[in-house]
Amino acid sequence: MQKKYTSFKQFYPYYLSEHQNTVCRRLHFIGSCLIIAVCVLSIITNVYQILWSIPILGYGFAWVGHYFFEKNRPATFTYPIYSLWADWVMFKDILVGKITW
Repeated sequence: MQKKYTSFKQFYPYYLSEHQNTVCRRLHFIGSCLIIAVCVLSIITNVYQILWSIPILGYGFAWVGHYFFEKNRPATFTYPIYSLWADWVMFKDILVGKITW
């Protein structure tokens, strides 16, 4: 049985342990960059229909990383809110150099 996390502070170390593979982290980072790019492009062009691509870009890149490189089940299936939050914290940690990519 999987541990129940009751706070993000407890969850984040587990999340990072599920992202030890460099390629998986890179795919998460690329997906997050594409999400930001789509949001900016949507605002600049006033074309909001492209926002529908966000889940495909975000989850698509991440799930490829998990299934083919990390070889584990994405935490988002068990902890969807914490996982989304953790993905952006990991993105920030990669940007500031706290986590290598």
